[in-house]
Amino acid sequence: MTFLSAWRLVLLLAPIALLVAYVLVQRRRHTQVVRFTSVDLLDSVAPKRSGWQRHVPAAGALLSLVVLTLAFAQPVMALPTPRDKATILLALDTSASMAATDVAPNRLAAAEEQARAFVRDLPDGVQVGLVTFDTSARLLVPPTDDHARVIDALTSLDVGPGTATADGIRASLAAVEGARTTDTGERAQSAIVLMSDGTPTVAPDGQDPVQAANDAAAEAKQAGVPIDTIAFGTAAGVVTVQGQDVPVPTDVEAMATIARLSGGRSFTAETAGQLAESYAQIGSTVAYEVKTQEVTAYFAGIALLLAVAAAAGGLVWNQRLV
Repeated sequence: MTFLSAWRLVLLLAPIALLVAYVLVQRRRHTQVVRFTSVDLLDSVAPKRSGWQRHVPAAGALLSLVVLTLAFAQPVMALPTPRDKATILLALDTSASMAATDVAPNRLAAAEEQARAFVRDLPDGVQVGLVTFDTSARLLVPPTDDHARVIDALTSLDVGPGTATADGIRASLAAVEGARTTDTGERAQSAIVLMSDGTPTVAPDGQDPVQAANDAAAEAKQAGVPIDTIAFGTAAGVVTVQGQDVPVPTDVEAMATIARLSGGRSFTAETAGQLAESYAQIGSTVAYEVKTQEVTAYFAGIALLLAVAAAAGGLVWNQRLV
């Protein structure tokens, strides 16, 4: 926290001086009471109360002066603020491995639930779209301010064969590019959030699937669209194919490489809770920006509450305002 008018903090000397004066007066008063009063008689007629209670009104008043002085100095703080314009494209892996039950009830159901929560928490100014991919990629919802539309689309996803990660990235990139320009012609903050559990297995034109995904990530970086990846699932994932158990471990390295090549960040989630945390970290940077804001009103409000508390304490314990 900083202050726009830091020189005004010199006025803090006033409540400090009042505190010193208060302590001196209390000491003097105590000396006079003991000197000129019968202690036994005073104990019999004085109200029974804790010594600290009579100091509460003064303490509250002094604290209110301190906080009011801080408000007068115009404090400013760096606070997260929802972006006026941003685009997030969710790219979700719907390959057959997402049916693994190492995450209850299965990977896909858990991913749908956490993605819905992520979209619900996004600020109104953020456009969000949805791409799913298995053997091919599909743009289910283009970037839109209608978050409910995306949430609805995240309730009926089905798994399919293959993992066309490169197609998923390129479909997401194309959708983002179509929605990045603001009303003023500027390019809005944008990102792709890629959630997948496995190694890319499908690519166009006979390309190596892993290399194709890496090439697509490099294209995203060139376009200025980072890809934040989430490797979801565990190493113990298994799916049943034609009566046989097939291991489907999460490929953390593949997701981390895509994130690195695109200029994004990589996350690993082995539980639904960890997936929620990953989404929260992504949302805090993509959907929000840190802005310096003056918080004078907050400090003035705190000073007012302290003053009211001091007055109330005086009436309750001392039968006077101060």
